[in-house]
Amino acid sequence: MFGSLEWAIAARYLRARRHEGFISIIAGFSLTGIALGVATLIIVMSVMNGFRIELLGRVLGLNGHIVAQGQGRSLADYGPITEALRGIDGVVDAAPLIEGQVMATANGLASGALVRGMRPADLRARAIIAGNLTSGSLDDFAGRDGVLLGHRLAVKLGVSAGQRVTLVSPQSTTTAFGSVPRTKSYRVIGTFMVGMYEYDATFVYMPLRAAQVYFRLADAVSGIEMFIEDPDRIREFRAPVLAVPGVGRAADWQQVNRHFFQALQIERNVMFLILTLIILVAAFNIISSLIMLVNDKGKAIAILRTMGASRGMVMRIFVIAGASIGVIGTLLGFILGLVFCLNIETIRQWLEQLMGTELWSPEIRFLSQIPADVNNAEVVSVVLMALALSFLATLYPAWRAARIDPVEALRYE
Repeated sequence: MFGSLEWAIAARYLRARRHEGFISIIAGFSLTGIALGVATLIIVMSVMNGFRIELLGRVLGLNGHIVAQGQGRSLADYGPITEALRGIDGVVDAAPLIEGQVMATANGLASGALVRGMRPADLRARAIIAGNLTSGSLDDFAGRDGVLLGHRLAVKLGVSAGQRVTLVSPQSTTTAFGSVPRTKSYRVIGTFMVGMYEYDATFVYMPLRAAQVYFRLADAVSGIEMFIEDPDRIREFRAPVLAVPGVGRAADWQQVNRHFFQALQIERNVMFLILTLIILVAAFNIISSLIMLVNDKGKAIAILRTMGASRGMVMRIFVIAGASIGVIGTLLGFILGLVFCLNIETIRQWLEQLMGTELWSPEIRFLSQIPADVNNAEVVSVVLMALALSFLATLYPAWRAARIDPVEALRYE
C-alpha cells in the first residue's frame, strides 16, 4: 500500500499553483473526458441492450417462435397437426393461424394492414395483446363480424370501438362485370397498443373462422405457430416439427428476423469501439498532463531524491496523481451513466418540452419509448477498462520522473 506521504505529495501536485494552472486545466479535461466516456458508453450499451430485449419481447410475444406450414399456400386438417406439435417436448403452445395482406379503409382514408386470423381462446392467451387493450374487450372477439385493430392504425383511419372498417383483399372475386377486389366491412370491437409502431400501425386480428371465410380457405389455415420454452434453442425444434405428418416447411424467428438482429448486434459492437476512443483520448490527456507536471516539478523531484526518496517512491507519487484522475473520472461517469439510464424516458420528455421538438419518433425507431437495460457485467467491464487505461497512462510519465538525475536537475536550476 502506498504511504501517506506519497498520497500527500500527489494531492499537492494535483492542486497546481497559479503559474501551473495550465497543467491543472489539462488534468480537469482528462477527468471530464473519462467521466463522459464512461457515462456515454454505459448509456449507449444499456440502450442497445434495451432495444434488443424490447424488440425481441415484442416480436416473439406477437409472433410464434416457429411456424409450421404445409407444402402449398394452406395447411389442411390442422386440428390433429396442432395437437401433435403441442405434444413435442419443450413446446409450450401451438395455435392455428391465418395471415393475409389487405387494405383497410374508413372515413375516406386507407392504409395497408396485415390480417391475422386466430381462435378467440388463442388470442386471449396472448398476454401482450390481452394486457394492452386501449379500448373495447376481447369478449366480443367472436363470430364473423368483429375485428381488433392496432391503436395507431385505428387513429390513422379515424375509427374507434363500435365503428366499422372495410378490408380490401388483393385476391379478386369474379363477377358478371369481371374481376373485382374482395371487400367486406367489419365492426371494430377494440384496439390494442403493444408499443412497437410496426405492429400497432398494421395488425388486424380477426376470428379464425371469419378469416377462413374472408380468404376463402374453407377449413384450412396458413400455418401453425408455436411457442417454446427457450427461444434461443429454436434450431433444435426444426427436425421434430418437420417430422410431423402434414408439415412441409418450418420458419423460425431467427430465420425471419436474422438480418434485423444481426444489424443490431453489429451496430452495438461498432458503437462500443467508437465510444471507447473517447476514454482512450482522455487517457492520452492524462499522459500529456503528467509529462508536463514532471517537467515542471523537476527541481522538486531532485530535492526529494537528495532527501532519500527512492525512485520507486517518486514513481508511485505520479502513478497516484494520474490514477486519481482516472478513478474520480470513472466514478463520476459511472454515477452519471446509471442515473441517466434509470431516468432516460423522463429526460427525453423534458428535453422535448424544452426544445419544442420530437426527439424520438416511433415511426422511425419502431418503439414508443426509449428502452434501457443496464447489464451489470457490461458496466463492470466498462469501469475496469477505464481504470486500466487510466493506470497504464500513468506508467510512462511516472517512469520518466523516477529517471530524473538529481544532480543534473539541480545543476540547471
